[in-house]
Amino acid sequence: MASTSTDDQLQRCAILMMSLGEDAAAEVFRHLSAREVQMVGGAMASLSHVTRSDVDKVLEEFRQEADQFMAVTVGSDDYIRSVLTKALGNDRAAGLIEDILEASDNANGIDALNWIDANSVAELISDEHPQIIATILVHLERDRASAVLALLDERLRNDVVLRIATFGGVQPSALHELTDVLNDMLSGQGAKRSKMGGVRAAAELINYMSSADEDAVVANLRDLDPDLAQRIVDEMFVFDNLVDIEPSAIQLILKEIDTATLTIALKGAPEELRDTFMKNMSNRAADMLREDLEAQGPIRMSRVEEAQKTILQVARRLAEAGQFSLSRRGDDEYV
Repeated sequence: MASTSTDDQLQRCAILMMSLGEDAAAEVFRHLSAREVQMVGGAMASLSHVTRSDVDKVLEEFRQEADQFMAVTVGSDDYIRSVLTKALGNDRAAGLIEDILEASDNANGIDALNWIDANSVAELISDEHPQIIATILVHLERDRASAVLALLDERLRNDVVLRIATFGGVQPSALHELTDVLNDMLSGQGAKRSKMGGVRAAAELINYMSSADEDAVVANLRDLDPDLAQRIVDEMFVFDNLVDIEPSAIQLILKEIDTATLTIALKGAPEELRDTFMKNMSNRAADMLREDLEAQGPIRMSRVEEAQKTILQVARRLAEAGQFSLSRRGDDEYV
């Protein structure tokens, strides 16, 4: 496919779908994942001022790309194995090839939960055994899993977090059985094996929770298993840890947040962390931020924590997208 932006690609998909007619478009949608349906449907809804020339261009591009696709799909698994093995060597390529081909062949119901409202997911799984809930949540995106956790009652939530922290994996056959059950519930939406559990998984989920829920979960874990609780806390990346990441990463974060949120988040923050942000801003912007901080009156701690969580979520999203690593002093890498 030609090198284009994601928005351009979605617009082309939307034009193509609108050109197919209702029956053909409906048939195509039946083969898309929940996320793809959401993205393409949104692009279709936002279409405006499409000319006949635009339609003709998209149809011609589709015809050309379809011809190319049909030419390279034969034996594509063998091609992937050969290329990755040559590039990475046998040992490094082996695990990666398995993950890639498994993800493409075993699309199943867990991934669909990432695109369903957290309340609906919580309602769907809340009556399951805590170990089943833990197994499901470690395979979800961290922010979605955290949102679901927050909706469980406190006793169940604490039990599930403990099981996530001690999660050692799941047999493929058991995962397939769980997937089959979810497929029946969700009418066959797709899913894939992804992130597994463990201390870091538990820490990442807790990082996304509200401060009150975070404190409650950690306190409960300390009562149940102090050593495990401390290991989880050690893995958690908190707002003050942003002082440890690279200047280029701070600059990327600054592009994604507004000044008002940053001003609130830095209320009472260590001077070193304030300087970290100001050093990565223009002199004028830094001076304005400094003036805003000095003029700032009392702010509820809940507002400060909410602003800090917002910035942390931006940092994690950028890190997970490969923009930078959230490194901590003394550690090689956190994300």
